[in-house]
Amino acid sequence: MDPYITEWVNLILRFAHVVTGIAWIGASFYFVWLDNHLEKPPGWKSDKGIGGDLWAIHGGGFYEIAKYKQAPEKMPELLHWFKWEAYSTWLTGFVLLSLMFYVGADIYLIDPNIAELSQMQAIVIGLTSIVGGWIVYDVLCRTKLAEHGLLLGIILMALITGLSYVLSETFSARGAFMHVGAVIGTIMAGNVFFTIMPSQRALVASVEKGEPVDPTWGAKAKLRSTHNTYATLPLVFIMISNHYPMIFNHEYNWLVLMVIFVITAAIRQYFVAKHKGTQSPLVLVGAVVLSIVLAVAIAPKSAAPIIDEDGSEVHTVDLKKVNDIITSRCTGCHSSAPTDDIFKVAQGGVILDNLAQMSRWAPRIKARAVDAKDMPFMNKTKIEDDERNYIALWIAQGAPVK
Repeated sequence: MDPYITEWVNLILRFAHVVTGIAWIGASFYFVWLDNHLEKPPGWKSDKGIGGDLWAIHGGGFYEIAKYKQAPEKMPELLHWFKWEAYSTWLTGFVLLSLMFYVGADIYLIDPNIAELSQMQAIVIGLTSIVGGWIVYDVLCRTKLAEHGLLLGIILMALITGLSYVLSETFSARGAFMHVGAVIGTIMAGNVFFTIMPSQRALVASVEKGEPVDPTWGAKAKLRSTHNTYATLPLVFIMISNHYPMIFNHEYNWLVLMVIFVITAAIRQYFVAKHKGTQSPLVLVGAVVLSIVLAVAIAPKSAAPIIDEDGSEVHTVDLKKVNDIITSRCTGCHSSAPTDDIFKVAQGGVILDNLAQMSRWAPRIKARAVDAKDMPFMNKTKIEDDERNYIALWIAQGAPVK
């Protein structure tokens, strides 16, 4: 496919994925907030079966919201369902994943330095991890473990940790992160499709037939909705981490991701408790402290000193050598006329045709080529560590151009 067309398809899919994701997450967060803010209704409402109500103002109007303990005596003519937000988010996300990591497996998913895989092998492993992740999760939630939330949570955390490690030893760093996100997103959408929606349909059918409502359906849907609530922030983080190689390209990226899971889940727990009026500031403080500890722990190490042929340490850089290194290792993609076989436009608008431009982009060069070592992409140009260190020394001296 023409790279220009691919870029447009990628842009449209990414835009649709973000918009539908906002709609899904927004609805999810709103109903969690709503449930936690319902007040005890007056007697006349309680007599009608209403378990809680809420008054709100938004957009210049007043809203009165009521939630039934079980269900109304008669179904209304128009009932609003919330499902397509989840389905649309998953569908656009899966197509985007397929376009970027399956069609473009040789570029984004397969890293020969980690594992020698064919395109088909990589695709099969990726799809197996997504489908298998959902099956294992769903089976566990259908066992007695569903009655022991903490134990189930610990088991699921252990499993996702193991999966993250295996994927990090199989795919490129970026590909591993995105597949963990795909597994979580599939679980969330699967919860809606296979459990939450059937529970709601069973509830509606019972009311329409005038039959007693089976409370187990509501309990199943509540469990899956709770899981989706706590999975939301880790999933959003994975989506944006694609732009931050300091996270996904770390030597222990799978462990970094698990720490982030804990941090984001703690943040969500704080706000859920806050909505209930039982907030615990220590949870939020703990998340902040852990974030700082993580940032310090994964901070890049100082570049190794440059040793000259006579064994002495180099303190003054040769600007011609700096120019030659960056030109040979970087300008295949980052120039006004890229020569790379895949990237035909300077990625990120970064052009390094001369030393002045290189100096201008020095902070980004340090972040991507020296600290995270994410660039050159998949190290296509085989840059060596001593070359990275030489660039680091140049930048440390202020990235001079003369």
